[in-house]
Amino acid sequence: MKRPIYYDTETTGTKPDKDRIIELAAYDPVNDKTFLTLIYPEQKIPPEATSISNITDEMVKNAPLFKQVAEDFIQFCHGETVLIAHNNDSFDKLFLENEFKRAGLKIPEWCFVDSLKWSRKYRPDLPKHSLQHLREVYGIPANQAHRALDDVKVLYAFFSMMIDDLPLETVLSLLEKPASLSRMPFGKHQGKMLSEVPKDYVQWLHRTGAFDKAENQELKASFEKVGYLT
Repeated sequence: MKRPIYYDTETTGTKPDKDRIIELAAYDPVNDKTFLTLIYPEQKIPPEATSISNITDEMVKNAPLFKQVAEDFIQFCHGETVLIAHNNDSFDKLFLENEFKRAGLKIPEWCFVDSLKWSRKYRPDLPKHSLQHLREVYGIPANQAHRALDDVKVLYAFFSMMIDDLPLETVLSLLEKPASLSRMPFGKHQGKMLSEVPKDYVQWLHRTGAFDKAENQELKASFEKVGYLT
């Protein structure tokens, strides 16, 4: 049986090929163990990143490099594990892959689950799918948002409720199946039935590259089914 590892990263920015991880946290609910470390990013932390995470250059100046903590993280995630993060496919996983590559290390063949993708797929009734909105929906007490370990604890709390007693193998299988969304999940037409969304708006999303994002592939497939995209 696969073991879940909930994880989160704080970074210097939003571009995995240029920005760096400055904090890495994880929680193993099976063994009730946590992993947490600051990381020296070898670049300055922009003020806008500090304003989100409250992590400063002073805090990371004596922190280890990613290469120095990678083996400890691999050991923490040993065995048949599934790494779970919110917005994993478009953010955390990409940062991990790039950090391993920079360090000249091979990233283990972990399985990954994106809880944001799951929420959008199986809770289309919700107006938003952000970590903090889901925290409120599932009645989880507020904590220090945008610090890695705090976000991991929130993620574990609500995602455990979302999937209930589903085995991780089933979760992985369900995420691989193409979805057929019925309502618009974001934007000015959020909540509308897909058939009620103006076709020119869908075409505009297509032209601007919105459907190129990994998290919008299911939406793209759903619009293709109703004949809005050919």
